[in-house]
Amino acid sequence: QVQLVESGGGLVQAGGSLRLSCAASGRTFSSYAMAWFRQAPGKEREFVSTISMNGGNTNYADSVKGRFTISRDNAKNTVYLQMNSLKPEDTAVYYCAGRRLARSMWYRDYDFWGQGTQVTVSS
Repeated sequence: QVQLVESGGGLVQAGGSLRLSCAASGRTFSSYAMAWFRQAPGKEREFVSTISMNGGNTNYADSVKGRFTISRDNAKNTVYLQMNSLKPEDTAVYYCAGRRLARSMWYRDYDFWGQGTQVTVSS
């Protein structure tokens, strides 16, 4: 079982930056593809980004490409999401998720989830 804990959310003005972190428990973190999803009120959970087990491959939603960067540090059991040039439409609860081996952009494929961290971007 893997437990995920997100941190780093908050309130920021449009154009600002935030860095989200997701700390994982357990000794098998490097066996998991990791991802970030987000969910705004009244909307479905939305794919943001995913990263492979060794960090060599990443994917991004078109809406965040060029502004967000996902990375991971397997020695620290942590995955990050650097968010730059934030827009009001980025406002959502951001969730970290993990699944064994392969990446996926479909949230139902993920086995482990964090509790979420709120990101609010004011205009």
